[in-house]
Amino acid sequence: MDKMSTDALPLAMSSPEKRETVCIFGTGDFGRSLGFKMIQCDYDVVFGSRNPQTSSLLASGAKVLSYAEAAQRSDIIVLTIHREHYSFLTELTELLNGKILVDVSNNLRVNEHPESNAEYLAQLMPKAHVVKAFNTISAWALQSGALDASRQVCVCGNDSKAKQRVMDVVRNLGLTPLDQGSLLAAKEIENYPLQLFPMWRMPFYLSAVLCVFLFFYCVIRDVIYPYVYEKEDNTFRLAASIPNRVFPITALTLLALVYLPGVIAAILQLCRGTKYRRFPGWLDHWMLCRKQLGLVALGFACLHVLYTLVIPIRYYGRWRSRNATITQLMTKKENPFSASSAWLSDSYLSLGILGFFLFVLLGITSLPSVSNTVTWREFRFVQSKLGFVTLILCTAHTLVYGGKRFLSPSALRWYLPSAYILALVIPCTVLVIKFILLLPCIDKTLTRIRQGWERDTAVVKPAVNGKPDM
Repeated sequence: MDKMSTDALPLAMSSPEKRETVCIFGTGDFGRSLGFKMIQCDYDVVFGSRNPQTSSLLASGAKVLSYAEAAQRSDIIVLTIHREHYSFLTELTELLNGKILVDVSNNLRVNEHPESNAEYLAQLMPKAHVVKAFNTISAWALQSGALDASRQVCVCGNDSKAKQRVMDVVRNLGLTPLDQGSLLAAKEIENYPLQLFPMWRMPFYLSAVLCVFLFFYCVIRDVIYPYVYEKEDNTFRLAASIPNRVFPITALTLLALVYLPGVIAAILQLCRGTKYRRFPGWLDHWMLCRKQLGLVALGFACLHVLYTLVIPIRYYGRWRSRNATITQLMTKKENPFSASSAWLSDSYLSLGILGFFLFVLLGITSLPSVSNTVTWREFRFVQSKLGFVTLILCTAHTLVYGGKRFLSPSALRWYLPSAYILALVIPCTVLVIKFILLLPCIDKTLTRIRQGWERDTAVVKPAVNGKPDM
């Protein structure tokens, strides 16, 4: 049989047998969406409402009763109500004792309350089995069908049997339950939906700082310096020329920063002689953000390609071309063909095209829909081996662009080198260290460490006169 991807599975999986009854307290957007999905999956759904006669917009086949009547119909009760309305549950204490209460609520702010909503509910209902679930999935995803990460439902609770029953319901809905442990994890789970791009903040902030720094660096060199010494107005470069220098430098720097933490981690493992010690927190977070750093770098590389394609149609570019042609006609002189310049130009373009192609390939394989279809070894080959090839090609592209001007004194302005030289600092550092780590004498030791070998800090020799000889 062909291997079937999990992405091909429908969100709602029907069963020929009718499943158990589930009670839902609350008839808001999320409660209605969850109830509709459960009915699609052959669950018998009973809604509990404070106004059962006026409740509307519910799925056909669902029953609407009072809270007390609905609680008697099922052992699993899903609370789709806000924390501030939990107080009415104390009136139903006798009915709710021993039942499974599924808390789906979220807060408006991170750490809004001293304890999580689920823990607060457990304090109100000490004899009920409180389980936290469904708070990481939206009503829209339940209605339209969840994909990839939105399939995941974090579940936690103190009672293992109650948690398992809720996880079975989650699984029957076509979702993926993730067991997060006891109810102590509820606070962290409730903070998940409130986090805005948590893994993207560092890449965004870093790229913003790089762009601002490089922009002003180029303004000083290409706009302010010519105006001070030659009274030349180059402010038009602010629109296209300077951004087309900032974007590729930022892209190359971010790409190098994707592979720098791996190099640092290898050095730490070599120094410590073991892989069983945790990396510093900042390095852990950096390594977790590598995918996002790479995608942001790819975005800047795409901007560089677009800006480069429009250079020939810019007014300044057309003016220079026409002016050079007219000058040659008037002086009756032509520039001799230079084979070396042609080699540099073609090499520069070829390296850039190949580097950008591999860059796009890295970005495509990092997408969940693609990475889920390849093995770990294939994914590692693309992201690691081809990733370093991409870094080499892009670094060589920048080196060839500089050509004979590299570190030329005439290129300095106020003792500031060309901006592209700054782009080479981190990539060249990463590549040099990586080359050193690949030396057989070092690579062999690093491989042994990663396979579990540990270097002893002290070698103890056989005992002499009853005492170990250090």
